[in-house]
Amino acid sequence: MRLVNHEPNAIDLRTTPVHLGLGSRARPVEGFAWDPEVLKAYSAAVAADGAEGRMVMIFDGDGLGDHWENHPAGDELVVCLSGSVTVTRDVDGVPDRVLLGPGEATINPAGVWHAVDMAGPASILTVTAGLDTEHRPRTDTRPTERVGTPGPESP
Repeated sequence: MRLVNHEPNAIDLRTTPVHLGLGSRARPVEGFAWDPEVLKAYSAAVAADGAEGRMVMIFDGDGLGDHWENHPAGDELVVCLSGSVTVTRDVDGVPDRVLLGPGEATINPAGVWHAVDMAGPASILTVTAGLDTEHRPRTDTRPTERVGTPGPESP
């Protein structure tokens, strides 16, 4: 995993997220993967950006999401690019659902557990405050237990 200072070619946000950092810098993240070692390297590489750093990525999917997540360092923007997406937030134990169609967006507030379900093939673009992100398995209607799939962590 490495941050690229200048990329003259097109970037596929499905495989190569872009990190938005301090000083209005946008840097592709080559070799990114949802692997604990890669996430640790990414966290170290962007640590100086602190809570202001953001990851921009596109996700394609179909069906129910398998995990809850929480971004304590900042809000997350979720934009539906295609298909139909439901974002469910756990607000004080009450599910808050937002249905998104193409071109529609919602904001997951900092510190609120949420999950994403895709009704048929769908794509979303996310702008995420990744610092200290947590993931929990989606075995119930509410997030209950922590698992070891960390997002970028604070130094």
